Amino acid sequence: MPRLLVAGLSGGSGKTLVSMGMLLLFRRAGIDVRAFKKGPDYIDPAWLAWASAGTARSLDTFLMGFGSVLASFTRHGIDDGVNLIEGNRGLFDGFDAAGTHSSATLAEELAAPVVLVVDATKMTRTAAALILGCQHLDRNAEIRGVVLNNVGGRRHEAILRDSIAAACSIPVVGAVPRAVRNPLPERHLGLIPPEEHQETEKLEENLLRMVGDYLDLDALLSIARSASPLSFLPEESLALPDASGLRVGYFLDSAFSFYYPENLEQIERAGATLIPISPLRAEMLPDNLHALYIGGGFPETHARDLSGNVGFLGSIRGASEAGLPVYAECGGLMLLARSLSWRGQRYPMAGVFPFDVAVGENPQGHGYSKLRVDAPNPFFAQGTILRGHEFHYSRLIPGAEPARTACAVIRGAGVFPGRDFLTAHNVMAGYTHLHALAAPQWAAGMLAAAQRFAAQTRGRQSLF
Repeated sequence: MPRLLVAGLSGGSGKTLVSMGMLLLFRRAGIDVRAFKKGPDYIDPAWLAWASAGTARSLDTFLMGFGSVLASFTRHGIDDGVNLIEGNRGLFDGFDAAGTHSSATLAEELAAPVVLVVDATKMTRTAAALILGCQHLDRNAEIRGVVLNNVGGRRHEAILRDSIAAACSIPVVGAVPRAVRNPLPERHLGLIPPEEHQETEKLEENLLRMVGDYLDLDALLSIARSASPLSFLPEESLALPDASGLRVGYFLDSAFSFYYPENLEQIERAGATLIPISPLRAEMLPDNLHALYIGGGFPETHARDLSGNVGFLGSIRGASEAGLPVYAECGGLMLLARSLSWRGQRYPMAGVFPFDVAVGENPQGHGYSKLRVDAPNPFFAQGTILRGHEFHYSRLIPGAEPARTACAVIRGAGVFPGRDFLTAHNVMAGYTHLHALAAPQWAAGMLAAAQRFAAQTRGRQSLF
């Protein structure tokens, strides 16, 4: 399984841009590729999926455990071509001061050689010092090549190359010039997702010109092919109920696109039918749903259109009151609130919960989360420990009515101090995102709730 992990000295070093350039360059040369992303993330994997013309999967040792990471990689990777893993943050940045669960940890677990992206803005020999420090900090991280980013010109590049060759004894496998304009615009949660990018048709050409043409294809292939063989490790999955005949809806459009592929695959693996629904365009929820899954996304940037779809919001509220199992994460929680406030405007939402949501300028929760289920809810047994992550700029504004919540927060922010996942009827909504391989109880709980609802409503007319 030829492979390499693209790491950086910090976040914002250009890893995603360089990774996309590599994927496009390999594909242009007729080389098959698979893409993976270290850490909990939705937007970067979406761009990696676009660049690889396939599915990009997240690999995270904190969430999934080492065995599940290796099993997922060996199952979905390819024996020939290139398997590219994009790291996150800096190479050694992890869960704690020891760098636990860092990109370096993942590279070691997958025996993946590392290509280090270095932002060379306003430095020359210091770049060699930084690379040398990474080499000596942990010799288990096999740094096999360097890509220089934001290079100022030929003289700048020559000094950088000579310094790195003399001090570090590893090759420079790319030198990307400083770009006049970033082809991947950003906003509060990071990159704008592919679904909202206005120039995707021109993007491949621009990226190959700006990045791909400055990468050494032969050297990168040599690094990928130098990786030692991996033993296949089968995935261990929790038994799922027979979901044949069940219909599970999920929201999918530019407002809601944050879904791990494994979550959707688990539902289909059990035999259920997934029904994609656009809350921006659909007039009502479809008839005969047995459960609804609302992932994260950007309801705030689509708030006017979502709020204007009054009939659709009413159908969500009616279905919830009729007992439809609804599981919602982050953006889904915001949609189910009474209102959403964004940049001085207040927009009515579905009103399933009697709380308002306000989106601010600073993160309200960011990083790994750990929860203990300690109250009745439609999906999880009490006592279950859930590992997930959160990244949100919104917060719930407490109302006069008491809140029912299902989980104690061991790590993270949650919806209220020390609590996450609001519950009402058969609805459960919180700020924590779950990955099906990290929380196998999630798919089983979703399908079991759908089965109960199907049994209760069998023979009735449409409820909503």
